[in-house]
This record gives sequence, C-alpha cells and structure tokens, in this order.
Amino acid sequence: MTTQQRSDISRAATEPLREDIRLLGGILGDIVREQAGPEVFDLVERARVESFRVRRSEIDRAELATLFVDVGVDSAIPVIRAFSHFALLANLAEDLHRERRRMVHVRAGEPPQDSSLAATYAKLDAAQLDPEAVGEALSGAQVVPVITAHPTETRRRSVFEIQSRITELMHRRAHPERDPAEIDLELRRQVLALWQTALIRLSRLRIQDEIEVGLRYYDAALFEVVPRLNASLRQELRRRWPDAGLLPEPMLRTGSWIGGDRDGNPFVTADVVHRATHRASATALDRHLHDLERLEQELAMSARLVTVSPDLAALADASGDESPSRADEPYRRAIRGMRARLTETAIAILGDDTARLSSAALTDTGLDPYRAPDRLLADLGVMDASLRSHGDDVIADAHLATLRESVQAFGFHLAGLDLRQNSEVHEEVIAELFAWAGVHSDYRSLDESARVALLAAELRTPRPLTRPGTEFGERTTSELAILAAAAAAVDDIGPGAIPNCIISMCTSVSDMLEAAVLLKECGLLVPGSDRPAPNVVPLFETIEDLRGGAATLRAALAVPEYRALVDAHGGLQEVMLGYSDSNKDGGYLAANWALYRAELDLVEAARDTGIRLRLFHGRGGTVGRGGGPSYEAILAQPPGAVSGSLRITEQGEVIAAKYAQPPMARRNLEALLAATLESTLLDVEGLGADADDAYRLLDDLAERARVAYSALVHETPGFVEYFTTSTPVAEIGALNIGSRPASRKPTRAITDLRAIPWVLSWSQSRVMLPGWYGTGTAFESWVADDPARLATLTDLYERWPFFRTVLSNMAMVMAKSDMGLAARYSELVPDPDLRARVFGRITEEHARTVRMYREITGNDSLTADNPALERSIYNRFPYLEPLNHLQVELLRRYRAGDDSDLVRRGIQLTMNGLATALRNSG
Repeated sequence: MTTQQRSDISRAATEPLREDIRLLGGILGDIVREQAGPEVFDLVERARVESFRVRRSEIDRAELATLFVDVGVDSAIPVIRAFSHFALLANLAEDLHRERRRMVHVRAGEPPQDSSLAATYAKLDAAQLDPEAVGEALSGAQVVPVITAHPTETRRRSVFEIQSRITELMHRRAHPERDPAEIDLELRRQVLALWQTALIRLSRLRIQDEIEVGLRYYDAALFEVVPRLNASLRQELRRRWPDAGLLPEPMLRTGSWIGGDRDGNPFVTADVVHRATHRASATALDRHLHDLERLEQELAMSARLVTVSPDLAALADASGDESPSRADEPYRRAIRGMRARLTETAIAILGDDTARLSSAALTDTGLDPYRAPDRLLADLGVMDASLRSHGDDVIADAHLATLRESVQAFGFHLAGLDLRQNSEVHEEVIAELFAWAGVHSDYRSLDESARVALLAAELRTPRPLTRPGTEFGERTTSELAILAAAAAAVDDIGPGAIPNCIISMCTSVSDMLEAAVLLKECGLLVPGSDRPAPNVVPLFETIEDLRGGAATLRAALAVPEYRALVDAHGGLQEVMLGYSDSNKDGGYLAANWALYRAELDLVEAARDTGIRLRLFHGRGGTVGRGGGPSYEAILAQPPGAVSGSLRITEQGEVIAAKYAQPPMARRNLEALLAATLESTLLDVEGLGADADDAYRLLDDLAERARVAYSALVHETPGFVEYFTTSTPVAEIGALNIGSRPASRKPTRAITDLRAIPWVLSWSQSRVMLPGWYGTGTAFESWVADDPARLATLTDLYERWPFFRTVLSNMAMVMAKSDMGLAARYSELVPDPDLRARVFGRITEEHARTVRMYREITGNDSLTADNPALERSIYNRFPYLEPLNHLQVELLRRYRAGDDSDLVRRGIQLTMNGLATALRNSG
C-alpha cells in the first residue's frame, strides 16, 4: 500500500476527528475575532493558510516568515496564544478520537488490542504457565509510575480544569441527552473562558506550585482508576492461579519526585520536603474521609432487619456515637467511629493544615487515631465480613471494596516521595561530618578502599556524627535539615512517605555507602534495628557508569554492612537507570544499547548474589530521554530485567496526556501492567540461540553511533556556541520555566547542562537531535552496500522487540523534526562559517538516517507503523509552523536587546505552545 493510499484510508476513518477539530477550531476562531479584533484574526488566518501552502510546497517557507518580521509584539502574542490554544484543543480532540476508535473495535467484537490487560490475559492463557512458577515470578510484584516536575508542563490548574470541562462537553455532544445547540453554546462559553485565562504564570514556577500540579491528577483520575485496576488484576490472576498466593499487596502504586529531587535544584529545602509529604498525606486522608462519609450515607441497614457480626457490633459500640437516630444502624455507628479516628489521624499528621481538608471532620470524640493504614484496613475488613455474613456481598463489592483497595494502594502517604541528590554533594557532606567528628580529617583524599572501610565501620555503630547546635557549612546544614525533615515525615506518616534515597551520578561503592551513612545520621536507618530504612538506590547515568553498574553493585553487596541493609528489605535491591544523561553523553543508539547491556549485566549480578532486582527507569517524555510508548518499551527490556517489578518516571506534558482523564489513565496504567506481566511471564525477546550474535552486532553499531555523535557534540570546535545560539536553551534558563535551574553547575559545558533543557531546546528548534543523531552513520558504515548485512538488520527489526522499538521511536521523533524549520533557527547563529559547518552535518546525518531506516524496515515513510502520529502530523502540524517562526523572530529581538516583558512572555508562550503541540518534547 502506498503512502497516499494509506493516508486516504486514514483520513476516511478519522473524519470524526477532523469534524471535532473543525468545530473547536471554528469556535476558537470566532472568539479570536471578537476578543482580539479583526486585524489579529486576519493575521492568524493568513498564517494558517500560508502554513498549509508551505506543506503543499506552493510557497517557500521564507515567504511565511516575512509575515512576522515587522509584526508588533502586542499583535504577536494573541497570534501565539491562538495557535497554542488550538494545540490544546487538538490534543483534546485526538484523545477523544483514540477513545472513540477503541470503542469501535470493542463493539465490532475484534480481539482485544495489545497493551490491554484483556489481550495479556489471552496470551497468558495460551502459554499454559505453571502456577508455582507464576507465584514465584510475581512475588513482590510492583508497578510504580513516579510523577516528576518538568518545565514543559506549566499549565495552570484553571486551564487544566477548563480542558476537563470541554472534554466532558464533547463526550455529551457525541451522546446528546439535551439539545445539541445548548451543548455547543456551553462549549463556546468554555473556549471563551480558556481564551481569557492566562496559559502561563507571570512569575517563575515554584516547587510549591509543582507539588500542587502533581497532586491534581489524583482527583482527576488516579483515585478512581488505581483501586479498580488493582482489584480487577488481583481477581483475574487469582482466578487463573488460585493456589499461587498472588498479589497480597497492590501491584499498582504511585510515587513522586516533586519536592524530594534536589539534584541541582537549590530550591528544595526542609520546608519543601515537609510540604510535599504532608500535602500528599492530606490528599490521601481527605479522599479516605470522603469515601467513609459516602459509605455512611449508603449503609443504613437496620439491626431490626439484619444480624451483624459480633465484631461489627463491637466496632459500632466502640464508636462513642450515641445519636438516637442511629441507634439501630450499626454500620453507620461503626463508620462514625472510623471517621472520628481518621480525623484524629489527620490532626496528628497535619496539625493546622487539617483545616484544608474538604471532608467533614469529626473531632472531640475521645477516640484514638489510627497509627497505621493497616489498622483502618482491619476495621474495614470487619465491615466487609459482616456484610457478607448476611448476604450483602453485592454491597461489599461496591464502594467498600473500592475504599479498601484505595487504603491499600495509597495508605496515609498517597505516594512515596523519593529523595535524590548528586553523589558529589553526599561526598562533600560526609567529608565535613567526618572532619568535625574526628573520624578523618580529609576524607576526600582517601582512595576507594579506604573510604569503603571507613564508611562500613560507621554503619556498624549507632553513634551520631553530630550533636544539636553544631554549625556546619551551608551545603551540609541544608542537607542535614532536609534529611531531618524526611525522618520527621516518616515518624508522622509512616515509612511509605520516604521509600527511596537515590544517588545521582553514582560511580562507586563509596557513593552508595555515603548515602547510607547520611540516612543513619538522621535516624532513617538504625543499625541492628528491624525498622525499615529507605532503599539506597544507585542511579547509573553515563555510558561509562552503565557499563560499570553491575560491578559496582556486586562490590557493594560484598560489603557485609551494605548487604545487611538489602537483606532487611527481603533481599530487594533497586537500581535506577538514567536515560537522559546517557543519551546526552553518547547519543541515541549508544545510550539505548548501553542501557540494555547494563540490564543484562545487572540481572546476572542479581542472580549470582541471590538478591531480587527492581529496575527504576528514568525515562523522560521525549525519545531522546527514553520516551515513547510504554508498552513497547517495557517489552523491549532484556530477559529477567522486569521480574514482576517496575518503576518508571512520568514527566511533564506527558503526565497530562496520560493521567488527566480516567479513560486515558486506565489505558496507560493497563499498558504498564500488561507489559510487566508479559515481560515477566513470557519469552518476549524472541532471539533464542541468536542472542549472542545480536548482542555483538549491537556492540559494534552502538560504538559506531557513539563515535559519530561525539564527533559532532563533543569534538566539533564551536558546537556549544552553535547549540546555545541556534536553540532557545539560554532563554529556558533566563525565563520563568520550571523551578529547577537549567544547569547543575554555572558553566556552559554540555556535560553540566541538565538533560531536560538539552532535549527541550532541540525539540523547540525542530531538530530533535538527541533522538536520532549518529544512528544513520552507524547503520550505513556497517552495512557498506552489503545486501546480506542489510538483510541481517531487517531480520533483527522483525524479530527483536528491542531493535524494533529503537527504530520505531527514532522514526517517531524524526517525523516530528523539520529541517526546513531548523534552518530558520540556524540563522540565529552569528558566525556564518560555524552555521554552515554544523548545520550541514546535521542535515546530512538526518537524510542518511531516514534513508537507512527505510532500507532496514521496508517502510516508505517514518509514520508507516504509527497511524496516530500520521493523523496528527496531517491534521495539525501546519499549525505549529507559525509558532516556530514567531519564536525565531522574538528570539532575534530578545538577543538584540529588546528584553521587554512582552517579548519575554511571547517567547515563553511559544515554548509552551510547541511543547503542548509536540506532546513529548522534553
């Protein structure tokens, strides 16, 4: 089938999507004309029409750019807002269409689609698995999406809520229960409200704001979806293997980095850690109180009509509720007591912040608080057993069952907050503490073996290194305060509040032991105690560190004091893999293969040392930072790398795309669970006896790609200047985008730049370099016009999920690139020779990579295996064109000295609009 035929079929199948886009775009256009005036509307329309003419090659791109050369910034901003709002509305329409198409397949009786749990269950049934093997493989099973802060997701809550209302109205419009004209009028009201609501804040986003942004997804979708998915999953697996003892704990939980990730972020303080943990706790407690309140309204059974269990009667009597109106309503009285006790729990944890709870509180009852979620679960279990004892199973299986699942999944902490800090900071703090305590005057001068010996000895003793009132340097004082706040959160809320301590740029055993000593110093780790301490999690990020990760882990486990910490967690060791810095270090193919090799080595190390390995994948939204479809990415992991457990970061605008609405949340969480089950229980690698040959081939290709990438990024004179002047990276740091500084250190070095602005900058300029550069050279140089070698790569593409996913994700990001627009950004480089030299190499490698992709896969286009992306590019990528041209024009003015508030705001709006439109840009 040709590209044109495929496009014609796709357009016919997606006519409802195009109708939705026309409807929402038409409403927006009318509002722009009315609110911004006919001149702005005419400029928007001219830009839209000319952008489509550019796509049809009817005019040169330079002609469209001239539209904005002399435009006043006061006119440019409403134009930017118009196209940014269109991107928001187009996203909404595409999400609705995906949901609509899925229902069409279901109603047609088609087999369930891959990435759904229904499809996974069918695969598991066909495999006829041994129950004992299933039970062992899923022991301790856990899937945890971890929400992180991100500078490309700066939408305000008000914008988020308006989008939700528009989505609901579009649902109603598809199934009208009232006059469609009324719905259209309400849609107009909401789009008008969206137009008159600022997309971005005037001030820099604070971590406090980011905390609230992360929490909003619980009420939006996660509270509804997570408990139901856990219940459904447990039921389906136990039905298949009733004697395997599966999932005594929820498989699906949530985590967060927002407020605990202080690597390169000086704004994370002790107060921020307290706020992050306690606002999360308040969110969970408020939900539980709300659900109890609803249960109290529903369970009005009279003791005159049902006979409750003795345990339930005792629970009711202990509630202290003496209201005559509830005298014969034991369930209501029991729930009143539970509400009262949970209110006391909230008061104990939150103090004055209890006033922020929306649920009705029951105070002054004289009841003791619940000290842990399992006490509340025990009371809910009494209620469940009593209901079933008099035949009310159907009632027990409704809201009560959901509440029990919710308490199990979210506890009193909601989501575990990970602490993360750079290993260099840990080393600096330990050195100062050791010097003050007389352990060693110059710790940093010691070699690795001496450091390990000193740190191991410190882990054998409970004595502290400090005493109250001791004065240290600013860094040490801040770190100790943060750790003390984390310990206080554990005391207040429970161990689930702070589950992990992650060590960025971990290169050695001493890096891991330093973190453990600091946990001991704040009381989170008590030598010889059975109190669970946070997991010490090494994060291997660079190519070199990934290669040495397994050796580092083996050496750490050989230290008895460290092995004791792992054994205290049931032999579980978590290791985090960094997709971002490895890519920045060695390029796309080299990083992906280094990660695969690292996982193979870590799996072998875990098997040899007798530990359970859980991998934490630090994936970003874009392909250059490990992004892409989660289902395929998990299936592309090597054998043994998943083993029932998976943690994965969710970042930026991708979070809204996945978790803003319950249907989307369920679909994406199902994909994580489905892929984890398949990777754990089925052979998905597909290489068999050819694995070693394939591994050696990828070793060769990855090194070729790394050399090509390094030749440009690390070895080309002037490359840093080209990057900083041809992209908006400098403005990302200067403007109010996110709370975190753009660089870990105040330098211009690529190595010190954070991965997010590195990738975001190339995405904004439409080069997308981190998602492909060097791969074409690697393939071309290895194939060398040898048809047999090309056939080998084609065979791997067809058989090996890892290789297929690498090429598919690369094609996705290259489809979003645009060398014509990238050329406009290159014109911002003052040095014409540098511009020609670097941009020339980029365009040559881009063409080479596209050609090799087509030859290996047999696909005639980059979107051949991604019809959803093909639709998106066709329907709305021309609307991105004006945003790019306006960004270039405003960057030019800003760098020429016009740093007015309006120019700054215009640049920020273009960044936000492009990030929204590209969806996985940072």
